[in-house]
Amino acid sequence: MRGRTLYVVPYCMGPIDSPMARLGVELTDSPYVVANMRLMTRMGKDALARIEQEGHFVKGLHSTGELDPDRRYIMHFPETLTIMSFGSGYGGNALLGKKCHALRIASYQARQEGWLAEHMLIVGIENPQGEVSYVAAAFPSACGKTNLAMLIPPEAYRAKGWKVWTVGDDICWLHPGADGRLYAINPEAGFFGVAPGTGASTNPNALAMLDRDAIFTNVAVTDDDQPWWEGLDERSPQTDWQGRQFDPANGPAAHPNSRFTVSMRRCPSYSEQADNPQGVPIDAIIFGGRRAHLTPLVLEAQDWVHGVLVGATMASETTAAATGAVGVIRRDPMAMKPFCGYHFADYWQHWLNIGAGLSQPPKIFQVNWFRRDEDGRFIWPGFGDNLRVLEWIVARCQNQAEAVETPVGRLPSEHAIALDDLAVRPDMSKLLDIDAAGWREELKAIEGFLSEYGSRVPEALLKRLEAIKSAVG
Repeated sequence: MRGRTLYVVPYCMGPIDSPMARLGVELTDSPYVVANMRLMTRMGKDALARIEQEGHFVKGLHSTGELDPDRRYIMHFPETLTIMSFGSGYGGNALLGKKCHALRIASYQARQEGWLAEHMLIVGIENPQGEVSYVAAAFPSACGKTNLAMLIPPEAYRAKGWKVWTVGDDICWLHPGADGRLYAINPEAGFFGVAPGTGASTNPNALAMLDRDAIFTNVAVTDDDQPWWEGLDERSPQTDWQGRQFDPANGPAAHPNSRFTVSMRRCPSYSEQADNPQGVPIDAIIFGGRRAHLTPLVLEAQDWVHGVLVGATMASETTAAATGAVGVIRRDPMAMKPFCGYHFADYWQHWLNIGAGLSQPPKIFQVNWFRRDEDGRFIWPGFGDNLRVLEWIVARCQNQAEAVETPVGRLPSEHAIALDDLAVRPDMSKLLDIDAAGWREELKAIEGFLSEYGSRVPEALLKRLEAIKSAVG
């Protein structure tokens, strides 16, 4: 770093006056990092004043080094709350408040202090009566997480007065409250979103944020110097993300992981509750995944222990864009596989401990927007229509919707999900089908997966798995 400018970045993860917020200082030689951290965190004198008052913080050291892929080290030291990153200028490796602090270090902090640091979005669902229910949801990549965080209700729902409020799109810190409920804050102050695929049809709220005060990373550029990426519109870029004259033979114009950075306050669905120092009360926790078959559209866990088992064994089928292989089952516990700061079996036990201390725990659900029919077509319309499922989930949390008991969880009854105004009504019998033979194979695979973690797997999860196996037959 000799000869470079040193930037000292004091920052706060979470509302500056929140008892749930945590502090950090990043030293960096990258002005790009400083500009991004200004949007992504509460950075500056207020954070510095709280650091001086409290006297402890996460210590982060970042240097771009020579940007040599063979000399790239991103290191975490949970016991000393320290992060060191060398040789990378990329977002998650360089903006140390994000994944490094808010998930990897914070998950360890949370275990020590009795809370949860999770890879989850937070949304508020407002019904026509003006009542808002808050939901936290974890999804692996390519499962529609950002789209759900900024969901726009279907026209018929908007006409009735339904609204969806964005509290966070990526990270959620959950703390037990004095009333026996879980309260959540979004530790971030901005969005660091994937650009490709973001367009007027997929996520108009995200697009509406990006006309000013935004940073674009590794996107293409049009002939009038505007950012561009695949899925944005029908224009042709002039230069690609490497600054070369665009040539389709060189691959996509924008890097597949190109990004936009923008303040959360720029989002049309932004909720003022994102700055509530006490957080928002969570009514439901949702785990999702991408499965063409087997997993139903929505399933309610029988209780907290079953919900932890569902989260611990959640799985998605890979897409060609992600791995080069299609349909391979990849298990990603709580969508935390790249981010958990300690042994997963101990992490699941921590989840069980948190639940045991709550008198009013959130209900836990699993969703799957991606079931396909015999011709390989998606059965469920997805996007804004996912609110129809969220409506049932919220109603279940208020004991106002019917459910059918099955060996693997509770499903909506036949007419519990509103479909009346859909032009094409999906086949709900296929979306909610429970294939006993398929589930027997799935439970066998889950048993094998848990065995990889040895004797530390909580006995409560193993007992519940055995009970489900017996019930399925």
